[in-house]
Amino acid sequence: MGLIIAAILLLGYILIVTERQTNINKAAIAMFAGTVGWVLYICYGTDFVMSQHQREYTDFLGGAVPTSIAVKEYIAHNIFLKYVGKAAEIVLFLLATMTIVEILNNNGCFDFIRAWVRTRKSRKFLWLFSVITFLLSANLDNLTTTVMMLTIMHDMIPNRRQRMLYGSAVVIAANCGGAFTVIGDPAGLVLWNMGAVTATDYSLSLLLPCLIAWALPTWWLGRYLPERVEMEGVAMPYRGDDTNLNVWQRILMLIVGIGGLWFIPTFHNITKLSPFLGALCVLSILWIVNEVVNRKLMNVDQMIHRRVPRVLQYGVIQMMLFVMGVMLALGVVNETGALSWMARQIAEHVDSIWVEGIGTGFVSIVLDNFATAMSMFSLHDVVEPVHQSSFSDSEYYHAFVCNGAYWKMIAFSAAIGGSVLAVGSMSGLALMKMEKMHVGWYFRHVGWIALAAWALGLVALWLLV
Repeated sequence: MGLIIAAILLLGYILIVTERQTNINKAAIAMFAGTVGWVLYICYGTDFVMSQHQREYTDFLGGAVPTSIAVKEYIAHNIFLKYVGKAAEIVLFLLATMTIVEILNNNGCFDFIRAWVRTRKSRKFLWLFSVITFLLSANLDNLTTTVMMLTIMHDMIPNRRQRMLYGSAVVIAANCGGAFTVIGDPAGLVLWNMGAVTATDYSLSLLLPCLIAWALPTWWLGRYLPERVEMEGVAMPYRGDDTNLNVWQRILMLIVGIGGLWFIPTFHNITKLSPFLGALCVLSILWIVNEVVNRKLMNVDQMIHRRVPRVLQYGVIQMMLFVMGVMLALGVVNETGALSWMARQIAEHVDSIWVEGIGTGFVSIVLDNFATAMSMFSLHDVVEPVHQSSFSDSEYYHAFVCNGAYWKMIAFSAAIGGSVLAVGSMSGLALMKMEKMHVGWYFRHVGWIALAAWALGLVALWLLV
């Protein structure tokens, strides 16, 4: 049964890779693999529990006679909920941050972007747009940033080919910007939650590699652009019948929202509570400010016609379900012992975290970068310093401690590898759907240079860690 559960996960990965051919949403595939895997696991629960948790199960029984009901209760309360909690932490954090972005966007706090980037010089527009995307994705989720920036760009640029070039720059900037902070990408958030990295050390280590992986493809894209770019006049987006906020009110809300997100690492260090609670705290304060500055109720029936929030909500819901499905699926495979066996095989035959990192990058080119990163994270636990004697190789040991090279290298390779073919990240898929872009066009114009930039960034990371 363990082989069957592992085979379901592998089949799910194959369907995720072939999403464009099968037209089956990868969020649905991930949820199916996660839910069916746990159903099969609990049906053969006694065998799994006795092989993986015999001592804990015996303590749970407390001398009672073991029955099928008892083992199911043990799995439901002592095993299953542990993985649900880990997945829920990520999903709740995403829910809170996406809602923060929605409130800020509804109140026009991002409208200044249109004024800042408006220029006839194509390369200047490219770098301004790319820099703003990079900075925003470091503080917000990269998918949300991508969709918001693509929507702004789509309204400003009438030429489809130029939109594809600018959109490619947005995807790369969003993936690279999200990769160098623990709150900019779900994979980094997972590492932070599991205690594998600290926020400051993680960002300092990945900043230079991410800058290299972002700047080189952006410079190359500028070579395809003409000297001047034609822009359409953009009307201010419709916001229902809510009160029009003045500049200072919008700045206040932006400070509360973005400044609150910056404070989350400090909140976590002080309280040791999960980061999602800090995100919910920021959301609650921003919500109250929103109620105060907007005295009139928003017209919900008319606001549903606004394009940006509808796209954001649909994409974000898919991403949250996908994250939940992947984490549940990997959790049940881990409980069968399959991941421990694979980790031993890799340590015996590969014995190099950098080979694992390169392999991760190539896999994330076709497989979703979050699924790839989570698969590699699940192979190892964070090693405590007191366990150093259990490792014969000091360098190998240091790779898996808190802030070890392994965690940073896998996160970087997975995030940047997803930019090579665009299909490896949800940001890239958003671009392909919005502009009806083909994978071949993307790789010919930007994918191969993104691959080279990833290699250079990996070298920089090797020198830093």
